[in-house]
Amino acid sequence: MNEGMKAVRLHGFGGPDVLRYEEAPRPELRAGEMIVRIHAAGINPPDVYLREGYAMLPPSWRPHMTFPLIPGTDMSGVVVTVADDVTGFSLGDEVYAMVRFPAGLAGGSRAYAEYVSVPASEVARKPVGIDHMQAAAAPMSLLTAWQFLVELGHDEPNPLQPHQHQPVPLAGKTVLVNGAAGGVGHFAVQLAKWRGAHVIAVASSRHEPLLRELGADAFIDYTKTRPEEVAQDLDLVIDTIGGESSGRFLRTLKRGGALFPVFPLGFEGAEEAARRGVTVSATQVRSSGAQLGEVGRLLAEGTVRVLLDSTYPLAAVRMAHERAAQGHVQGKLVLKVL
Repeated sequence: MNEGMKAVRLHGFGGPDVLRYEEAPRPELRAGEMIVRIHAAGINPPDVYLREGYAMLPPSWRPHMTFPLIPGTDMSGVVVTVADDVTGFSLGDEVYAMVRFPAGLAGGSRAYAEYVSVPASEVARKPVGIDHMQAAAAPMSLLTAWQFLVELGHDEPNPLQPHQHQPVPLAGKTVLVNGAAGGVGHFAVQLAKWRGAHVIAVASSRHEPLLRELGADAFIDYTKTRPEEVAQDLDLVIDTIGGESSGRFLRTLKRGGALFPVFPLGFEGAEEAARRGVTVSATQVRSSGAQLGEVGRLLAEGTVRVLLDSTYPLAAVRMAHERAAQGHVQGKLVLKVL
């Protein structure tokens, strides 16, 4: 009989109250995978979308899901079992990963739990010098910023547009990051600065000191000033908020510039972008142990820092999702599992 574990499961869609902390079967080991004892799990927007049944997607795009299911993609922990065909990892290794994304959109990631099975190709060693809480906060947000700004890292078809996303050179360029204090935003600021860009951060005033500490050269408080009314001659805007409002940034860009909406659904500025000679491009983040190994070196060196807004025990997951719903998160929310 399979041993049990504590996990957070969904038996239906809805608000934070549908998240149940309960007993669940432990995952079984499969070829090419390892089982990790999770110490911490990060919270990301797709966790919320899953909990809500992907209500923000057109019905034809919504994946079929079978209950009960365990949400969560980002985790950091310790390897407890390794399949015979897996090399490069051993029992006791401290690792972190974004588990099965986007393959696990229908609830197949399962990181809100004490144990998770994860393909070895998606795992990297936890960076030295940061703890499990910080490591669990990084994967999806940091990989999103990396794949948008530095290296796509795969040749899978892009479900969001007919052509592949291509990062643009950043050295010597002026880059505006909208939503700069959030999960993807605070990493985008740091990566753009690391790549030699002049970085303009857009957030509310309480975040300014920290964002300047992370490398922002200029700051716009969106509660007092509309960034699209003061920013001009930009080479790149990475809009971590995205959606229908992304089109407002087209006027801020040079001809030949680029707009990268992290959430591109609802964007309606294609004709204006073509008229202005601006490239609009997006991608869907994908799991990559190799890329987590690369960014892990930046985390270990302190070149890139992880900001934690707040942390919660796994059993208090509802409170964590309620905090996420309030918005204005500085960095990331993390669940402490062990």
